[in-house]
Amino acid sequence: MSEPLILGIETSCDETGIGIVRGTTLLADEVASSVDEHARFGGVVPEIASRAHLEAMVPTIERACKTANIKLADVDAIAVTSGPGLAGALLVGVAAAKSLAVALGKPIYGVNHLAAHVCVDQLEHGPLDEPSVAMLVSGGHSSLLLVPDITEDVIQLGQTIDDAAGEAFDKIARVLGLPFPGGPYIDKAAQSGNPEAIDFPRGLTTPKDLAKHRFDVSFSGLKTAVARWIETEQRNGNAVMVNDVAASFQEAIVDVLLRKAIDACLSNDVGTLVIGGGVAANSRLRAEAAHRCLEHNISLRIPRPGLCTDNGAMVAALGSELVKRGRDASQLSFATDSSMNIKDVVAK
Repeated sequence: MSEPLILGIETSCDETGIGIVRGTTLLADEVASSVDEHARFGGVVPEIASRAHLEAMVPTIERACKTANIKLADVDAIAVTSGPGLAGALLVGVAAAKSLAVALGKPIYGVNHLAAHVCVDQLEHGPLDEPSVAMLVSGGHSSLLLVPDITEDVIQLGQTIDDAAGEAFDKIARVLGLPFPGGPYIDKAAQSGNPEAIDFPRGLTTPKDLAKHRFDVSFSGLKTAVARWIETEQRNGNAVMVNDVAASFQEAIVDVLLRKAIDACLSNDVGTLVIGGGVAANSRLRAEAAHRCLEHNISLRIPRPGLCTDNGAMVAALGSELVKRGRDASQLSFATDSSMNIKDVVAK
């Protein structure tokens, strides 16, 4: 029996992603981003994102089919992000997926966005070790997950209790006068800065914090500390060394994330760490993760940067694994869920 051919649709935020996967082979990964339309507002505007998805859906699907050299009728199943994400944006993707499922007579899987971020690594590095620990870091999510079975058993160990890592990058970039989205620009500026220039706080790392929030993260205090440091320097007439601030801020985030991730692996006796989400494209995070995992004899898996950000390939990858393991498809009546819990890998 040939491997299943899966079409994946991702519209949880501002990227319209269409992926086509056969088994664990990526055939097409087409993305239409509306980030430029949000840049002048300094963040994603949900209504603009939803409208952009509507306009991009059909041409992006057509591009993906052309790239993969298939017809829509060839697909064996359709996978779509049903949550978490922006409510209106999710509705566009799910409506498109349901329409295709009905028209083509194919099963549909409404999948969890976070689980898809973990599963996409299979397209590059082969089957996941189970169990694994996954650290997902993006504009909307900072999560530590224990993954005994990516298709039906994902356990949340910790999460952000305020700002996610990517959100903190965007906010500090704005304070530093850098463009949106902030992550890539802070990463670039930090490469010419001194990460030890300023000792910014590491949230939820004291013994008292760890007793209650061992695997949780918090970046609100860090964000405030950076903003106040900049304000103080400016008030005192000092020039703000943007590169040093960027490097020191970035180092604080990377340090906290990896302390928690390594601890999660060691305390759960898990030998594999998977890192995903848009912030996983950060060069410092990738380099330091490799260093710390080597120190602790932990196998590190990070997809290439293009597969870390939101894309349809990750949704198709999870859909493919669900079909391969014989998991039940979603009912056509399944709903979107903007706060979908990670324990729900597939919508019923």
